[in-house]
Amino acid sequence: MKKIQMVDLKSQYDKIKDAVNASIQEVLDTNTYINGPQVHQFQKNLEEYLGVKHVIPCANGTDALQIAMMGLDLKPGDEVITADFTFAATVEVIALLQLTPVLVDVDLVNMNISIEGIKKAITPKTKAIVPVHLFGRTANMEAIMQIAAAHNLYVIEDNAQAIGANCKFSDGTKKKAGTIGHVGSTSFFPSKNLGCYGDGGAIFTNDDALAHKIKGIVNHGMYERYHHDVVGVNSRLDSVQAAVLNAKLPLLDQYNIARREAAAKYNSAFAGHSKIVIPEFDSNENDHVFHQYTLRIINADRDALMQHLLGKGIPCAIYYPIPLHLQKAYLDSRYKEENFSVTNQLVKEVISLPMHTELDDEQIKFITDSVLEFLNK
Repeated sequence: MKKIQMVDLKSQYDKIKDAVNASIQEVLDTNTYINGPQVHQFQKNLEEYLGVKHVIPCANGTDALQIAMMGLDLKPGDEVITADFTFAATVEVIALLQLTPVLVDVDLVNMNISIEGIKKAITPKTKAIVPVHLFGRTANMEAIMQIAAAHNLYVIEDNAQAIGANCKFSDGTKKKAGTIGHVGSTSFFPSKNLGCYGDGGAIFTNDDALAHKIKGIVNHGMYERYHHDVVGVNSRLDSVQAAVLNAKLPLLDQYNIARREAAAKYNSAFAGHSKIVIPEFDSNENDHVFHQYTLRIINADRDALMQHLLGKGIPCAIYYPIPLHLQKAYLDSRYKEENFSVTNQLVKEVISLPMHTELDDEQIKFITDSVLEFLNK
């Protein structure tokens, strides 16, 4: 059996190396390393794939979130609601811009931001909501957009983990995650479903005026060289990373299908087990693209299971071991433990198993057999 990786980028590259190498060679041949043809082509390709008017590439996913907020002219002290159970980048940029983060609990089933939690957290100072499509599963964007419209709030989608996923609405329509709010952001970190070979990110919007502003922000506030019209940053997707993404974007749906098929095999092996809560998803939809395959372990020692798996050479991880409201950087007397009961439960139960496009049946069987071996003792 091939060695199991949490993310097997080498095997993925081996299958696409000719396309990737040729795309990178174009950059080397033209010597256009910043804002070259590959960047503009990727921008157009991604706009077409997502069905969104504007894609603005940038240097990484954290920058994408920050620039999205900068484009909305949020002011210091404005409150921004987001989920307590996610990676720190989401709250980090809120704090960096001197906005006021308002963390709320998540839903126990889908682990995304709680709709009731959002409603309870809104105050006269609230200006925006940042839903995170966690682990590749889409948040309830229909409800979130309805809340935002009722309270005149911006919605900034953190789509770092769910590119290619669909959000389905009650009228049957579907839209790509990241394109539904006023602005969306994503990351192309190498381990993402669509990953480059370094850092990269992008911002999405259908708002022409907002797109124009963001295009200036990412490039030192310039629309014309040496004319700085807005306060900006230096955050550009370099041409080599765009070349990699151009080679991989046509395969994104195929990659997401492979992840969903692996998740279905995991779920089949674990179905009905009294100590395992499997991630729910509809096999006929595309609302979960499994950036991570995350179980909840109940009535058993999750940490001991992790050590058991590591001892067998099976990589695994805890995403995330500490809630944001308990992180030293974001401690706030406003937060009460009783308001984070689900998050506090999840950090004790979740474990993520290997998930990538190259998982084979032999590996999945070894992983699932090893999990069941421990839990059935």
